[in-house]
Amino acid sequence: MLRTAAGRAGRAYKRELIDLLDIRQGQTALDVGCGPGTDLAVLAERVGARGSVIGVDRDPAMLAEARRRTEGLPGVEIREGDAHALPVEPGTVDRAKVDRVLMHVAEPADVLTQLHRATRPGALIGLVEPDWDTLVVDAEDLETSRAFTRYTTAEVVRHATIGRGLARLAERAGFHVETVRATTPVFRDFQDADHILGLGRNTQRAIEAGHIDRDRGRRWFAGLARGAFFASFSLVSVICSR
Repeated sequence: MLRTAAGRAGRAYKRELIDLLDIRQGQTALDVGCGPGTDLAVLAERVGARGSVIGVDRDPAMLAEARRRTEGLPGVEIREGDAHALPVEPGTVDRAKVDRVLMHVAEPADVLTQLHRATRPGALIGLVEPDWDTLVVDAEDLETSRAFTRYTTAEVVRHATIGRGLARLAERAGFHVETVRATTPVFRDFQDADHILGLGRNTQRAIEAGHIDRDRGRRWFAGLARGAFFASFSLVSVICSR
């Protein structure tokens, strides 16, 4: 997660998300699924000394890293909790973000309902999710590239196409959609793409599950490391108000 956030594409969409949230001094900002605390410092900077930042995650390792990274930052509190039952008092949050979390949770609609409960009238909420149906990996064996995307969408990610439905889900939860944007992270380095997109491990899983022929899949993956590399997918950002 840290490597993903530190990349050029990760920095660009995160900066845009924070800017669109229009975070102001003295506000309370909530990061649902804060992970290792990548964004907590910038949130703390935006809310200032009079504001507060709440990071919520359920993974003990992530919570420990988030606490380590934010040690000494005033107004930052890390809370253990599930996105389906946010440990936040109703109507206390001015700004909230959920970044690449809804694709993994059991019930995205329930998480958005929790967000609606936690936020004040007039609050702004930022949602960011990929649409893995749009994953493209350049290779001469186009059919195996397509099979890899189909496997990723069907078997690897719980809600693989949630990015395209973010605005609809936000409206159903009672929010007013203000902005919808799509960006396309581009990967030119094979090693980075392999780490972030799981090219090798998911190719092996697809082979073992019978979705991709073993010899063909291994040739496809080996070929990705030779010569120019290209992969991309769509990342959808939605800003909505309470």
